[in-house]
Amino acid sequence: MLTTIVKSFEELTKQELYKLLQLRNQVFVLEQHCIYLDLDGKDQKALHVLGYKNKELIAYTRIFKPGDYLEEASIGRVLVVKNERKHHYGNQIMEASIMAIKEYFETQVIQISAQCYLRKFYGDLGFSEFGEEYLEDDIPHIGMIGSF
Repeated sequence: MLTTIVKSFEELTKQELYKLLQLRNQVFVLEQHCIYLDLDGKDQKALHVLGYKNKELIAYTRIFKPGDYLEEASIGRVLVVKNERKHHYGNQIMEASIMAIKEYFETQVIQISAQCYLRKFYGDLGFSEFGEEYLEDDIPHIGMIGSF
């Protein structure tokens, strides 16, 4: 079972910030072989959803209110550490992120920029595709939206 905590940028401890940035680099830069600027200046606007198993950070997302990143509320930088993915923590961190958007931003419409290979994962959570595929950091993406 995943334990989740939602924090603003200012509420993150130095250790939490270091660990989440380390995990983002591990997944998005090393695993996906994608060289991009992870520190994009958006973390300060986001709420950070931290997923813990046995006090170890293993899952993460950042969420935005409508207009701070995309037109609708949004979820990004979705990750689960590789050796924990088989336990479906991706579903749990996404469900926690959806609940946090409803609670903190009082909206039910959520837009994401999904990596194309994760279409089914996000579709099973209730997101629908819209628009054309596009490249973001040389990785195929598709816009998806859901009402929760």
